[in-house]
Amino acid sequence: MEKIYNFKALTSKGKELDFSQFEGKVLLIVNTASKCGFTPQFAGLEELNQKYKDQGLVVIGFPSGDFANQELADGSKAEEFCQLNYGVTFQIMKKVHVNGDEADPIFKYLKSQTKGVMGSAIKWNFTKFLISKDGATIKRYSPMTKPEKLTEDIEAMLG
Repeated sequence: MEKIYNFKALTSKGKELDFSQFEGKVLLIVNTASKCGFTPQFAGLEELNQKYKDQGLVVIGFPSGDFANQELADGSKAEEFCQLNYGVTFQIMKKVHVNGDEADPIFKYLKSQTKGVMGSAIKWNFTKFLISKDGATIKRYSPMTKPEKLTEDIEAMLG
């Protein structure tokens, strides 16, 4: 059975990140954008990262320009923006597509495991996926859901 741990993706610096290293951790995967009305959520995501990283939470942002092209040129520029403006220390990946034929395989997988308002398609930037330690449970949250609203579910998964 396919799980999130079977995937690999490129970081903003072009290095391969093997998701098998996250087995036993709780993952929070978010499609991000630097020029979006929800961009201030970076601050909340970083707060979650700081609060729970030592307990086993891993936050990963995937920049995407799929929605009104609200992302900078590439992942490294997006990472720089996040660090400068929001103090982000969590992993920012290479810019990807999250919908359509060219969608990153990780997002194809996450969408196949969860449904949102628009079926499996991702509606907008800052859709969040919370994945349990064993990879079996995946919860999906809309862009409107502020990061701090995930606290209860994160704590339950960290258990």
